[in-house]
Amino acid sequence: MSCLWSLLMIPSYKMGCTPPLQIHSKHVPHQVLIDKMATKTLLILSLLLAFSLFRSSEACGISTYWGQNGFEGTLLQACQSGLYKYINVAFLIDFGCGVTPRMNLAGHCDPPSGTCRRLITEIQACQNLGIKVLLSLGGSAGNYSLCSTDDAYQVAAYLYDTFLSGTSSTGPLGAVTLDGIDFDIEYPGTTKYWDDLARALASYSTPAKKVYLSAAPQCPIPDRNLDTAIKTGLFDYVWVQFYNNPGCDYRSGVSGLIAAWNQWSAYLPEGNQLFLGLPAAPGAGAGYAPPDVIANQVLPVIRSSKNYGGVMLWSRFYDTSFSEIIQPAVCSNTLHHENLLISMV
Repeated sequence: MSCLWSLLMIPSYKMGCTPPLQIHSKHVPHQVLIDKMATKTLLILSLLLAFSLFRSSEACGISTYWGQNGFEGTLLQACQSGLYKYINVAFLIDFGCGVTPRMNLAGHCDPPSGTCRRLITEIQACQNLGIKVLLSLGGSAGNYSLCSTDDAYQVAAYLYDTFLSGTSSTGPLGAVTLDGIDFDIEYPGTTKYWDDLARALASYSTPAKKVYLSAAPQCPIPDRNLDTAIKTGLFDYVWVQFYNNPGCDYRSGVSGLIAAWNQWSAYLPEGNQLFLGLPAAPGAGAGYAPPDVIANQVLPVIRSSKNYGGVMLWSRFYDTSFSEIIQPAVCSNTLHHENLLISMV
């Protein structure tokens, strides 16, 4: 019976196995040849392990929105669930064009009275768990828009000072340092200057502290509000809402959903991560797809996309079990391992 270690090309006699009978090499002593092959094999295995850890810890995850239902539990509970890598605190519903900024966190707390400042400890706890916490702008209702490039830069300065710098004790969340800003711009007629806002916010990034940007466009291409902004290539994460649009959601079947994904994958600028945005329950949005279908039929296909980032769920309130079911399929540690191994041998 052959020794297992010999299958890895490691000198078998070093592992207590019977040495191979004969290895021929015209120019290199057989011991040197075996040692080189063993070193190469160990290097390949080490790189595969590193690749696996990179994909699981850095390259994919689940994002959700928290803040629009007082019955969804606390922010800290969402973070401690172990289900999410990104949480968007929703929403800043009023801003721009001289409007006094206003935050709405439904039944969780009352921003004008200062009761939301207690969230700073929960936000810090989430960040200590490795979760990125972003402030989401907009939503489906509110009084928000941008009137000019200068207005966009003024809004960016407000967002940085109030939510990103950690210095504004009078802000609705206190002296908080969020990880970035999410653009969920759905209000009709708010199509201009979002690219300027993205540029202005990106200018606050430093080598010590990056300002992450995300966007949540509708699935029809181009998105009516965010297309120009997305084309800047400044968004780290783009969680496309593949729902509420029958031409590019699950109502077109698995094949239609995957086709819509592929269109977005080809459309995004290089370096942007693409997320499959889904309703976490039938009541969360039209075009609901059961989690077992997503886990077994959709994710195994789209995970191979070069810009695949994971899944976005609307919302924490509706996510009673969806993320738990799909989580094992969201990140695969075996993707491309065979091709990588073949290319290195």
